[in-house]
Amino acid sequence: MQVNKAVVFDVGRVLFGWQLRALFEKIIADKRELEWFVDTVVTEEWHFQHDRGRALDDMVAERIAQFPAYANHIKAYRERFNETITGPIAGVHPIVHELNGAGVPLYCLTNFGHELWHGFRPSQPIFDVFEDIVVSGTEQIAKPQAGIYEIVEERSGREGADLFFTDDNADNIAAAKQRGWDAHLFTDAPTLRAQLEASGFL
Repeated sequence: MQVNKAVVFDVGRVLFGWQLRALFEKIIADKRELEWFVDTVVTEEWHFQHDRGRALDDMVAERIAQFPAYANHIKAYRERFNETITGPIAGVHPIVHELNGAGVPLYCLTNFGHELWHGFRPSQPIFDVFEDIVVSGTEQIAKPQAGIYEIVEERSGREGADLFFTDDNADNIAAAKQRGWDAHLFTDAPTLRAQLEASGFL
């Protein structure tokens, strides 16, 4: 069992499911309008500005000015963001607890907006088992930029192959591998378990 090597988890679509439409399908009944809305108004690309450190107030005000007819919908993005979280990814949380029970140091590295993170984090006790959580919106730098990986290295006291990393985004994995991390693309819990076993965990 590895105990000096740490495991670093992404959050969205690794620990928890996330879909903007999970909220807006509750608000917009027409399916064509819903698809247009999440492709044009509250989009993932627009949302990622907050992940990179842009203030939510500025984003929301600007978007309402662009789409005033959807002001209440855009406000809902901020006020009801936790409803875009669709729940734990099947089988992953038991792996986290198993690693924690074995004394493996655990970290998170997530692209997540600072304000939205502080609304989500208290609702999920699973994060209590992590030694540190590096949040892109707080650091104002996002994956796959090298600087956010450097922050994990500095705060964990580890680098290179001493960091096992799982993320659902291939670009984020490639950036970690460039730093020598033991990085693996996340697809599902059984595959993650096999990857951890191959790296000396579990």
